[in-house]
Amino acid sequence: MNIPIGFSPCPNDTFIFDALVNKKIDTEGIHFSPVLEDVQTLNEWAIQGKLPVSKISYGVLPLVIAQYKVLNSGSALGNGVGPLLIAKNKVSDAELSVKTIAIPGENTTAHLLFSLAYPQHKNKIYLRYDQIEDYVLSGKGPGVIIHENRFTYAEKGLHKIIDLGDFWEQQIKAPIPLGGIVISKKTDRSTQIKIDRLIRKSIELAYANWPQLNDYIRSHSQEMSEEVMRKHIELYVNDYSKNLGLTGHKAVLRLMDVYGQLNNISLNREGIFVEEK
Repeated sequence: MNIPIGFSPCPNDTFIFDALVNKKIDTEGIHFSPVLEDVQTLNEWAIQGKLPVSKISYGVLPLVIAQYKVLNSGSALGNGVGPLLIAKNKVSDAELSVKTIAIPGENTTAHLLFSLAYPQHKNKIYLRYDQIEDYVLSGKGPGVIIHENRFTYAEKGLHKIIDLGDFWEQQIKAPIPLGGIVISKKTDRSTQIKIDRLIRKSIELAYANWPQLNDYIRSHSQEMSEEVMRKHIELYVNDYSKNLGLTGHKAVLRLMDVYGQLNNISLNREGIFVEEK
């Protein structure tokens, strides 16, 4: 059985999926074909139902729950892991209100968290996450940064306006659900459960070799230093990545509620997660 699986080239994802796609574990008769793309592209593909298994931003989950279920393994979720709103110079709230904010994708969790903190702000531009820092540096306006840019913005003289993850945690009282792995509802139940288990095994093997960085991680993060790669993995991969558990499930459901409130719609919260055997 061949199953395409989409994830990003970021260190946290290559750390998680290395053993799975490179058959360092017994994949129980499944061959996983990796499709590496930035998360906004994966979000758009998920809306189209393009891949049977894919990483997505939890911010797009409300748009794809008719087609996909969330796996219990592989997520990026936790405390202190949220996106940051940054600017070239310090700005007041009044100044911020007339600025055009760069957002790393319309359907990302970063956009949802920004909308929670600034529900009235409509001046936005959507860019790839790795273009935001240059947008801010060029003086075009503030931007919301994610991934490795969290570790590099300060050394470039940029200023943090707000930690959007901290705002979420203070308002919602739950860990921040950034990204998760979804599987098509067309996939039979036993295969859903098997893939969930195999991703968990892949993570366990990655941790068994930690803090070693293998060639798979390095080859997709050549512009990063090893220190930044390790910080990236330490920030976004944790016990919730192995298993969302009850706390993780509740956090994802709270995000669904917030999405519904911000967009004034009612969402079906039933049957979102793959059953655990």
